[in-house]
Formats: sequence, C-alpha cells, structure tokens
Amino acid sequence: MNAPLGSLDRPNSYIGRSVARPNAKRLLAGRGRYVTDLALPRMLHAAFLRSPYAHARIVAIDAEAARAMPGVRLVATGADLATLCTPWVGTLDHFTGMKSAPQLPLPLEEVLWAGQAVVAVVADTRAQAEDAVEAILVEFEDLPPVADIDIARESGADRAALAVEDNLCFRSRLDTGGIEAIFAGATHVVEEEFHFGRHTAVTLEPRAILADWDASEGKLTVHHATQTPYQFQDLYSRHYGIPEASVRVIAPDIGGSFGMKLHVYHEDMAVIGLALLCRRPVKYVADRMESFVSDIHARDHRVRARMAVDGDGSILAMDVDDVTAIGAFSAYPRTSAVEGNQVIRLMGAPYGFRNYRAELAVVFQNKVQTSQYRAVGHPIACAVTERLVDMAATRAGLDPVAMRAKNLIPDEAYPCASPTGYRFEALSHQASLARLKALMDYDGLRAEQAALRACGVHRGIGLAAFVEISNPSPAFYGIGGARISAQDGATLSITPSGEVRCLISVTEQGQGTETIIGQIVADQLGVVREKVRVITGDTETTPHGGATWACRGAGIGGETALQAARRLRDNVLALAAAILQARPGELDLRDGIVVDALSGAERVSLAEVARIAYFRSDTLPPDASAQLSITHHYAPQGYPFAFTNGIQGCHVELDVDTGLVKILKHWVVEDCGRIINPLLVDEQVRGGVVQGLGAAFFEECRYDAGGQLTNGSLADYLVPMAGEMPDIVVGHIETPTADTVLGAKGCGEAGTAAAAAAALNAVNDAMVPFGASIAQIPMTPARLLKSLGKI
Repeated sequence: MNAPLGSLDRPNSYIGRSVARPNAKRLLAGRGRYVTDLALPRMLHAAFLRSPYAHARIVAIDAEAARAMPGVRLVATGADLATLCTPWVGTLDHFTGMKSAPQLPLPLEEVLWAGQAVVAVVADTRAQAEDAVEAILVEFEDLPPVADIDIARESGADRAALAVEDNLCFRSRLDTGGIEAIFAGATHVVEEEFHFGRHTAVTLEPRAILADWDASEGKLTVHHATQTPYQFQDLYSRHYGIPEASVRVIAPDIGGSFGMKLHVYHEDMAVIGLALLCRRPVKYVADRMESFVSDIHARDHRVRARMAVDGDGSILAMDVDDVTAIGAFSAYPRTSAVEGNQVIRLMGAPYGFRNYRAELAVVFQNKVQTSQYRAVGHPIACAVTERLVDMAATRAGLDPVAMRAKNLIPDEAYPCASPTGYRFEALSHQASLARLKALMDYDGLRAEQAALRACGVHRGIGLAAFVEISNPSPAFYGIGGARISAQDGATLSITPSGEVRCLISVTEQGQGTETIIGQIVADQLGVVREKVRVITGDTETTPHGGATWACRGAGIGGETALQAARRLRDNVLALAAAILQARPGELDLRDGIVVDALSGAERVSLAEVARIAYFRSDTLPPDASAQLSITHHYAPQGYPFAFTNGIQGCHVELDVDTGLVKILKHWVVEDCGRIINPLLVDEQVRGGVVQGLGAAFFEECRYDAGGQLTNGSLADYLVPMAGEMPDIVVGHIETPTADTVLGAKGCGEAGTAAAAAAALNAVNDAMVPFGASIAQIPMTPARLLKSLGKI
C-alpha cells in the first residue's frame, strides 16, 4: 500500500511526466460530442418566457395563442410542473440558522429576478418554441426590488422573497477573543473597505440538457452538461419520485464549467418535467443572452477589514466584516453560503498570527443567484489579506517581500492550524516566496521601476501569497445533509486482448482528468499508457462517486485509480504465478509483459494471461482466481482538506492619463503536492490566472438600482482575450500530502486564487507616487482615474 512510486527512469513511469491529452486531437478536429450535438428520435425543444421584472407577482398567464401555434406540443406553467416535482431548499444543516425560500422549476406566484423563467414552451424546433414564447401574455404586478445590500439589511426593509421573513440568509461569527485590546495596543493599524463586483462564467459550451423519459420502462435518461452526474441522478430521482436505479445521467464532452455547472437550475429541472409530460425527449440549450440572466454569478462582496501590526512589522491580528449578496435564493444543493464561509475562514491563511475576528452576513437580493465558482471565496480572502499586508509593510517601513518573509508561516512549523480553525498538514510558503523572488528577478524589477518613474513611466509590482482548499473530506457536504459524495470509485479490467479499461467517477470537462487517470493506471499497473482507456461521466457504467470539483480529481480520483491499479496488478501477478508455477513475489509487470522481478526476463504477456483467464480457465489450477476486473472505492482520510499553497507576482504599467493598465508579466509559484503531469498543471494554473485577471480588470455584471442587468451580452460584458493577457511564468514546489500514496493535492484553482490580489497590489504600487489607491475590483479605467483624482 505504501510502496514508493519510483522515479521516471523505470519502465512505464508516467507519474511526474508531461503527457499530451489523448482527447486533444479529437476535440481540435471538431469531433467533440457535446449535448448540443445530440439529436434523438422524436426530440422536441424547449424555450422559456422570462420575467422582465426583478420582483413581481404573477397575476395571470394567457397561453392560448401560443398553444395554437405551429409545432407547439406543450405550454407548461409553474403549476403544471409542481404536480410532478417536489420543492427544494438551498440550505445545509451545519450552517446554523440558514434559510432560503423553497424553489420549484417554474414559479407559482412570484418572480424574483429579471430573467427568471416563468413559462415553458415545447415545440418541434427551437425556433417554433421561441416564436410561441412571444405569443404568451403574462400580467405582472410589480413589487419593490431589493438591490442594495445595506438597504436589504435594514429593519423593515422590503423582502427579496415573500416566503422568507427578512433578507438575511445566513450569519456567522468567528472570534478568538481580545481583539479590541490588541488593536488598541498595536503600533500600526491599517484598514480598508473593499468592493468585489459580480462576474459570471463564460464557458465555451453553455448550459445544455436533453431529457428522455421512456414510459414503457419507467426510465429517465438525461444527457447533461454537468460536472457531477451522480449528484443530479440523486436529485432527479428524489424530486421527481423516480427510483434512482431508473435514472441515468450522462455527461459527455463538457466545454468548461468552472463550478457553474454544479448547481440546480430551474430550467434544467423544468426540462425533466417537460419530458415526463410529453413522453418524448426534450432538449434545452441556453443561448448567451439567457446565460447572463440564469447562470450563477460569482463574488459580490463588500468587505471591511483591518490588520494590527507591531513596531517591527509582525502581524498581530485581523478583524473582518464580509457582506455578500447572493440573489433571491440560496443555490441548491451546495448553497450560496459556502463562498462567504470560505472567505472568512481563509483570511490571513498564509500568515502566522493567532488573533482573529470575523463577521459574515449573506444577504438576499433580487438579482441572479450567486454561488460556487472557481476558487470559491479564495480571491476575496486573498485580495483583502494581501492588500492589508502591503499597506502594513508601508507603515512598518518594510519591502513587501521582507514583510512576507517575516510573517509567512515557516515551512518547518507544520502541522499547524490557522486562527480560523483550518488545519494545515504541510505547506511551503517560505520556499515559494524565495522561488518567486528569484523567478521574477524582484530586485531587478524594483531598480527598473525606480528608473522609469523618473522618466514618467509608472509601473507596479504586486505579490500575493495564497492557500487553496482541495480534496474535501466527507465532512464538507455530508455533515450538512447534502447527498454529495466525497469518495470516488474506479472499475479496472483487463480485456481479452490485454488492454486496460478504467471506468471512474471523476469527470472530464477539459482539464485533463482522463489523461492523469490513464497515467496513474499505466504507471501502477505496468503497461504503456496507450493501452489504457479511461471512461467517465455515465452513472449507468461508472462507479458512484463525487466527480470533479474543488480540485479533487487528482487527489481523490487519482488515489482511487492508484489503489485500484495496485489491486488489479496483484490479481494479474497471482494468476500469472499460477500459470507459470511461480510465486507472485518473484514476478513483475512491465510494458504489458510479466517478467522475472530480478532479472527482467520475459515470462508471459499480459494478453496471454488474459486469453487463458477468459477462454481457457479449464487449464488453471483449481485454486487459481481468474479475476481480471476489480472495483475499488476510496474516501479521504486524515486531514479534512489537503491544502495547497503558492505565491503570485504581477507586473503592470499604468497610464495615469487614460486609466488603462497593461499587464506586462505574471508569475506563479505553486505547490500542489505531487505533480502527475507538469504540462497539465501549467495549463490549469495559466487558465486560472486568466480568469483571475479577468475579474481584476474586465469582468463585471452591472445592475441598476431597479435590479436590471445592464450589460447582459458579450457586446457589453468584457472577457480577457489573448491580446490583453501577459506571459505567465509558472514554477513549482512539491510537498506531497502524506494522507495518500499518490501525494497529489490539487491545482485547478491556484491560478484564480491570487491573480486578482497580485494585480490589485501591482496597480496600487504603480499609484504610490500620486498618493492614490484603489480597493475595488474590477479596476476599470474610470475607477482608476477617479482614484487618481482625474475625474
């Protein structure tokens, strides 16, 4: 079980090797198979009438004209679907006092944001369905919208949803005690109010679902662009009263998710009911305009924070107040409170202070729901912490690198715990800082900065250390009552021709899951990687598991595959020993050949072992076991999370006359434990940085005071393009977790976690000569010019 993984110079050594993704050529050739591509016999298409109001009561619906239009097969209201589907509530038991209004696929009486689906039309074509939507007349009674988070919390404020008594979804408090006295006695106190705008996932593939109800067998098959097929199998089963074994969810190729495709959406639940009513396959694909008003949004925080520092620059304490707005509902089943909860618990995580107080308020409003998106809570906690660290460094007269070197938790201090209660097994903040300083030539950049300032060129250098949560244990969701698995399963088998099939519960949505699982299986089994086929995303064929989220694909799914491969290898060698009249310990498996372990002499091929097992088991000894297929499950044990860490650096140039920022270069040093595939890790980190920089400079869902989204299209919502992005240099430290044999942690959120924080510090560094600063993300030109006093 705990045998070393070995080095890259041994046969079939793939763990730690850069290997191209097997599916890359297929996808680049346009041969991907997405839900959008699927067409089933007798398939119908759904479209939705959406509310133009942020908050309103539904008075009457007149759909008679729509029902008579060509191709229309069904017009369904909330009442029609409520007879089939039970309501859901987006709360978790361990979030004490949390509340949210019950939800149904379509509303019965009240709409809660502009863009909420109100009526569904099913027709022969999408165009016919959309035309019929235009013919539906809905009478609304406008209700006061709740948009501002401070007004929402006032006593007697209008309610964002009439089903709840006030607009406070959840409140939490952390306090180690004595904070006021510590701040009163501190040499330096720095404080700031931060604002983080909403943004949203802009995935290559929008949300898509195709539901097929077979009434003859009582079986529901759902082709769903989701990260978590088993989660949705459970939800569709429970809320529509269909036995779980009769619900199949298939997640084919997924064109990106970033957490957005984890959540229950009203349209998706409606499509299940529409398929049941029509008894025909029903397909729905959100267009880009619909995505902006129905996909979950992210962030939306107002944080007031302060940091106490002594005379030599040692951090003494932090005091934080976070108000986050989540829309009119808490998302189901993972809730919209997890983001804020992780914000207050990740504050100050890289640093060694012991005193902390935090207040969290999660507030309802009449806007699109917010929920978990790549690096849940990390960018907020990181930006607040790292900006305060830079401000404290200035007060203490320290360079930002020296300030961090003084306060980052020493690498030899582990295991230890944060003042918020997180337990850290082993991290590498000091080593990461030293590596980053050398990688970016920090001293050289500072000298260049000073010289350029004298010439009127204003460049800034920003740093941001981070801690990332990965490999969540069963305590993460299971304790709260959500049926979201923390374990994963793998079924490995040797085919009669000696090839290997691996069916595994972690899913692929473009990040390379299939690649790393194939590498691990090939490495541990002793076969060439090309002989391993990995199959994911089908509840009918793959074992039950948690799937891919929170960077758990490598750390939990990879460990599952490793343990399964070792068990199958033992079976193969035991069977080969029976065939060869040898002892299993005398044999090894290399390049698909059973060899003598000491001499390496070839004895019998894996294909021959499989041939005998499948077709001539009569020639085996009576006690031989011809088991060339195993199923294995693994759940995390030991630490509740496998935290990763790292640090980022950002170099920018600010045009003080226009407010435009050019990002010159970005550096990341990350420690994700054992690296399985360096190429894929670098890809994940760079992609995450781009999303983080998008939030820092470009992406924001802007609302007016009436709760109307004012930039809900790609004509107005800015996403970073290649021309705006800098070279991104990635370096690595490896601190494997001892909780698993594999030692992998996770890397999918590392790039996003600190990119905006490093950029925020870099821009503020560029504004030092003007005595200006900014604490709002995104840092748009108008906001920067306002900070500079130009407008």
